[in-house]
Amino acid sequence: MNFKLFLVLILGATLFLSACGDDAAEDTGEEDTAEEEPADDESADEGEESSEEGDGGSAELETNIVTIATGGSSGPYNIIATTLADGYSSEFGVNSRTETTGASAENLNLMAQESVEMAFVMSDALVQAVNGEETFSEPIENVQQVAALYPNFVQLITTEGSGIESVEDLEGMRVAVGDQNSGVEIATRSVLDAHDMSYDDINVDYLGYAEAAEAMRGGQLDAAFLTSGLPNASVMELENSVDLKIVPIEPEVVETMEEDYFEALDIPEDTYGNEEAVPTVAIMNALVVRSDLSEDDVYNMTQYMFENLESLENSHQAASDISVENSMESMVIEVHPGAQRYYDEQ
Repeated sequence: MNFKLFLVLILGATLFLSACGDDAAEDTGEEDTAEEEPADDESADEGEESSEEGDGGSAELETNIVTIATGGSSGPYNIIATTLADGYSSEFGVNSRTETTGASAENLNLMAQESVEMAFVMSDALVQAVNGEETFSEPIENVQQVAALYPNFVQLITTEGSGIESVEDLEGMRVAVGDQNSGVEIATRSVLDAHDMSYDDINVDYLGYAEAAEAMRGGQLDAAFLTSGLPNASVMELENSVDLKIVPIEPEVVETMEEDYFEALDIPEDTYGNEEAVPTVAIMNALVVRSDLSEDDVYNMTQYMFENLESLENSHQAASDISVENSMESMVIEVHPGAQRYYDEQ
């Protein structure tokens, strides 16, 4: 073979193999991969941002526990507070639950003992507690208000045929006045006092809602005071088994009650099968917290409550009267700074 021809063949083969090697490199996609690496980094950054945004959907609380003192198991306090506690647990990841109690006075004493973080109470009991009056031997200092809630209606119930047409007719009768030192009992004393009466004029039984309803059903009571939002479940149940009657508390009597938290309101017709509205006295309920809870915690809890009123209304219709406007107008003691910050933003 001609030597020059041999060299030409060798050179041609070398160039051919080199070209094949370049094609193979392109087929592996290595160059494409190298060019796409920055895009992968960009994608990872976007993923990290999305994750951070997702984790910030709800605030956190400094406290790990939010125990809400309520009242009897069948009352609106307990029903509404249970929904609120469930919401706090879900929204903030805390251990929030309700505690069934004798209501207002007991709840305020539990606040003083730092056994609970939050409580539903009646405004009359709250004012007495911070002033150290009536059943409170000394002022309770570590409590501040979060909100004014909805009116509690004094419901003086009896049965047709009892002969009781007015508060004065309770003289000598067996009357349930609420659990001892409860908000119901505090209101009962005020109503009797407005009629120039006292416990000396009646035969007193200290019974809560369910117990009073059961005693009346069994013929062991002539009348009972119940103070709650409308309707009261125990009264509704009692209505099905007795000929229920609601005793009026007249507006002119309410006007003699000096405290600002008393208001003349009507129990609407057909609340308990009553054909006409019945006049009575009402006291605004209050939601309170311990003063030592942080401003941020109380701000977040206040905001959550007002932004989720629909769920509270679904649990009990009394909550339909809760509003930011009413709350700001009906405070009776110092407002917690966290709640005040929320109101200032409205």
